[in-house]
Amino acid sequence: MANPTARSRAMNAAARAAAKRTRRVEDPKQPEEPLTGRTLTIDPPAPDGWEDPPEPSPEDLPDEAPARPSRRWLLTAVLGALLVMGLVAVSVLGWRYGQERRAESAREQALTAARKAAPVVLSYDYRHLDRDFTRARDLLTGHFREEYGKTTASVVGPTAKKYHGVVKASVTAASVVSAAPDKVTVLLFVNQVTQSTQVSGSRLDLNRVRMTMSRTPDGWKVIAVDAL
Repeated sequence: MANPTARSRAMNAAARAAAKRTRRVEDPKQPEEPLTGRTLTIDPPAPDGWEDPPEPSPEDLPDEAPARPSRRWLLTAVLGALLVMGLVAVSVLGWRYGQERRAESAREQALTAARKAAPVVLSYDYRHLDRDFTRARDLLTGHFREEYGKTTASVVGPTAKKYHGVVKASVTAASVVSAAPDKVTVLLFVNQVTQSTQVSGSRLDLNRVRMTMSRTPDGWKVIAVDAL
């Protein structure tokens, strides 16, 4: 049988524990009993407060990756490049169209001028050589004008006077070989009738002549004549 004194002590201890729990429930502000174990203490800060950590230097900062251009910037750049290319293409096409129009106009004008110039340049009469050669030189330009003057003065003129030469040229057909706005080459089919003391009657020569025309401030003029 248990000892009455021990039983009484156990009952008293249980009663005291129950009373403590009751008091904590009734008064939650009552501090709990301190926990047993190790206590960590922290020293208070200095009077001037906590020291801030040192600022990192620029050398310590990591290198930032270069910023990528935004899609809007790329789109603007692409559209700008396309616009420039379009303007260049339009300019080139406009220039080519203008050149073609000028070349087409030059073909007609130069062909007409060549058909008129050929009979004058390729004809002469010993009875009025100065007049004929002067009319022909007015239709020439550049180096060919000087060459024509030297040839007629040194060869054609003296021969025509000596043999009473008369040459009459006429154009039977003409076509454009090549054309540029300021230069056109024309192929002429020319009939030349020659009379002189060296020929019995008249002699007919069927010739092909390539005549090059150049645009000048005074109109289209001959810069070269080549017999083919």
